[in-house]
Amino acid sequence: MLIGYMRVSSDSDRQSTDLQRDALLAAGIDTRHLFEDHASGAKDDRPGLAKALNFVCPGDVLVVWKLDRLGRSLSHLLSIVTALKEKHVAFRSLTEGMDTTTASGELLFHVFGALAQYERALIQERVIAGLGAAKRRGRIGGRPQAITGEKLDAIVAALDGGMSKAAVCRNFGVKRTTLIETLARIAWPGAHET
Repeated sequence: MLIGYMRVSSDSDRQSTDLQRDALLAAGIDTRHLFEDHASGAKDDRPGLAKALNFVCPGDVLVVWKLDRLGRSLSHLLSIVTALKEKHVAFRSLTEGMDTTTASGELLFHVFGALAQYERALIQERVIAGLGAAKRRGRIGGRPQAITGEKLDAIVAALDGGMSKAAVCRNFGVKRTTLIETLARIAWPGAHET
């Protein structure tokens, strides 16, 4: 059985599923087997997709008008198609001509998988290279320190002089969690005491 899924990015009147619906119906999908969402592809909450994925049975084919209607990203698309494959459900995209019921469609799916893995490896390499370059320049990755320099010296002097952490937070305008994290970072004795 053919099952159709369609999605538009918003509920506004400007976007409708008419184009996708016409293409899916022309492909032979019964209107009772159409599922749709009106949500951004970046959102995880797509009840129409969830219903379609729960509805499909082994031997069915999930059909979309275009690949970007199904997945948020290449890796998300591949995870959905892989989950379908594990349920013995085929996948077809009308615009791209991808059809996992054919040998060429299966090959294309594997090429996409290799590209997604390559993309993840490239991103990881760039992050590691960027952190290394920053470290060579004396910068450390992560969020900048909230309390530094003279302000930190004044806070430590006030604490050493017996001021409570609550009073320090009020007088210096810092949050308690920020103060405790900073004191732990500089290894101030009693950083974690209340």
